[in-house]
Amino acid sequence: MNQPRHCPAVLIAAPASGQGKTTVTAALARLHRNLGRKVRVFKCGPDFLDPMIHERASGAPVYQLDMWMVGEQESRRLLWEAAGEADLILIEGVMGLFDGTPSSADLARHFGVPVLAVIDGTAMAQTFGALALGLARYQADLPFAGVLANRVGTVRHAQLLEGSLTEGLRWYGALSRETGIELPSRHLGLVQASELNDLDLRLDAAAAALTSSCEVALPPPVEFAAPEVIEAQPLLAGVRIAVARDEAFAFTYGASLDLLRAMGAQLHFFSPIHDRVLPDADSLYLPGGYPELHHQALSQNTAMLQAIRAHHSAGKPLLAECGGMLYLLDSLTDVEGTRAELLGLLQGDAVMQKRLAALALQTVELPEGELRGHTYHHSLTSTPWQPIARGLSPNGGRGAEAVYRQGRMTASYVHFYFPSNPVAVAALFAPDRDAANAGDCIATVGAGLPAIGS
Repeated sequence: MNQPRHCPAVLIAAPASGQGKTTVTAALARLHRNLGRKVRVFKCGPDFLDPMIHERASGAPVYQLDMWMVGEQESRRLLWEAAGEADLILIEGVMGLFDGTPSSADLARHFGVPVLAVIDGTAMAQTFGALALGLARYQADLPFAGVLANRVGTVRHAQLLEGSLTEGLRWYGALSRETGIELPSRHLGLVQASELNDLDLRLDAAAAALTSSCEVALPPPVEFAAPEVIEAQPLLAGVRIAVARDEAFAFTYGASLDLLRAMGAQLHFFSPIHDRVLPDADSLYLPGGYPELHHQALSQNTAMLQAIRAHHSAGKPLLAECGGMLYLLDSLTDVEGTRAELLGLLQGDAVMQKRLAALALQTVELPEGELRGHTYHHSLTSTPWQPIARGLSPNGGRGAEAVYRQGRMTASYVHFYFPSNPVAVAALFAPDRDAANAGDCIATVGAGLPAIGS
């Protein structure tokens, strides 16, 4: 376990969001998969939607990498394990290459993974070379693989962009804007992979376009040092956890679910939209997603509403994050003003906004211990309940999210990254009859708070 491993790898980054990193990363994954190679893809930062696309493109699980939320040691372990099975590792960056603290560049430099810069070539000619040179030379110790142009108009356009490169910068090719593979998006990012009926056609078209214009040889291997090995303790041995998973609730970290299983939990997935009963479970996990797109269907499934209320009334553990928390409220109103009544387990109402309400990494000190995660939402919630804790952003980002509790029910806008504190997570999900019988003593009602996320 103490030997380093070697695997070809690149980190796909860009000068800004919206340049097409996800499309290019997914196209590269599908291209190499179609060539018979085993591809492992990672995503920098706390993103749920891009990994769904990459899982379809690569045919393998996708995990997050982040120097703060995931941590250096856990990121090292994930990369080292991937290097033991993959022919190629692709890492999609977040935002612009140098944006944020820590940034995609910080991760690339720390693990020695060369950067492949994706630059949107729309309405650009020789300036492309200046932008590429700036990305390559801004930090002298940043490993840099080369440049790939996205959304190129014609062959001549691609030739102009390639000819603009100086100082030996490597040209990786170009992807045309005419290939019909751009991935649609909505307010939280890309549309979920399961909603795109033609996703495989788009991915294959993108892969074919890259094959005809881009470098298909594997990049040089990168050495990945062995991590410290920490065995998960069986803190949830035999605990049955019902996990919501459908069109409305799909925002889960693969590493978080892996941790629950490693601690001995049995996961049972169900649909709050389509199922009428809960699985036979000790605990309940309602992750984030898009309940605002399905709030009428959720409201109309009264049998499921009653089953979840009964779960809570029985004093069983329940963790609800972001969209899952909205489901707990009295009501949710979408941007068109359509209101739906929901579980009513958390007193209050939420209203969707046309603008972003909060975006930030978060660390929260709960009675069970400190957990790290992130927040990203377009809704505002009002409730008279007083929070038991509030999040703190490590880099001054927007959002100091409240955490609410009543009995064994814990709810927040924060998407928690479970491996950041396995012991705390086990305490949230483990059946504890004494705590369950404590009733509502932890929740308190005040005179009213400002809207959450405002």
